[in-house]
Amino acid sequence: MKLALKPVKKPRKPSVAQQKSIRPSTAKRVLAGPAPISTARSARAQERTTPSQWTTGIASGASGVRRYRLFKPSGMHRGESLPLVVMLHGCAQDAHALAASTKMNRLAQVERFMVLYPEQDRLANLQNCWNWYDTRAGRAQREADTIVSAVDHLCLTQPVDPQRMAVVGLSAGAGLAGLLAVHQPQRFQAVVMHSGIAPGLASSSATALAAMRGRRVAIPLAPLAGGLHLPAILVIQGSIDPIVAPSNGAQAAHLWADREGARAGKPRSVQRGKRYPTMITDFRCQGRLVATLCLIQGLGHAWSGGAPGLAYSDPKGPDASRMAWSFMQRQFATQAGGTG
Repeated sequence: MKLALKPVKKPRKPSVAQQKSIRPSTAKRVLAGPAPISTARSARAQERTTPSQWTTGIASGASGVRRYRLFKPSGMHRGESLPLVVMLHGCAQDAHALAASTKMNRLAQVERFMVLYPEQDRLANLQNCWNWYDTRAGRAQREADTIVSAVDHLCLTQPVDPQRMAVVGLSAGAGLAGLLAVHQPQRFQAVVMHSGIAPGLASSSATALAAMRGRRVAIPLAPLAGGLHLPAILVIQGSIDPIVAPSNGAQAAHLWADREGARAGKPRSVQRGKRYPTMITDFRCQGRLVATLCLIQGLGHAWSGGAPGLAYSDPKGPDASRMAWSFMQRQFATQAGGTG
């Protein structure tokens, strides 16, 4: 899905009135619309990494060949094994743009984890969108399999701790992240969907547009074999998102909760300083955290707490990258024998 309707030329966030003025017909351009905006130059300028930290690779899978970028924190020690966070970009983005807007590499340097940024191929989608919706034709599953191939390759060639892996996605990337978690639950301990569509709500471009407008009802997720559980999910959704209807965030959290037999706790409102207020709801099953829904009041279709001056990035916050990492850490600890 296309992340924005026109480039953000100034760091100032559009007003609520401007976002609400977008006509529904505009969504028809999301999957095959105008040429994507150019954010690569500004993204590269903001993302400061050395060649040894920021490397390039190629993964081959069912959907063909895909390039990826890998960030490794400096000062790694012999024998050190680090968590891996897979970051899936949205439409009109690439690895540099997502890394710059989320500031995830800076956090990875401090907290010591590696970040994998798979990149969509223009031949697969002219807008650089992951084909998260195309499950009927199988393109979505094939792209998910190719990302898994990249993860498997890194587990063999890099000091990755396979018990501490998570997948994070924005918009179209969030849709693919959810699909990965459902089809490969044993590979990830946590999944974060930011402004995306839950698995099962779309199977084609037409149904994807309906889902983005909030006009699709999710079907229950299929049971998992062998007593497997879905990885815990963190859903981050803006309340005034003009591209992905805010109801989609709740649908994703409830899908996870229903599949795992979890119940919603009492929603709590959190606001720090001048950041947007957030309504947080946890879903638990016998004390185990299954899903967390964060509905951010006043946020549009942008990474919450992202770098200023970039498209698809709202610097006001709260900081979605830190929220995601804190969530992942809790799940890593749970898998290692902690409490949920």
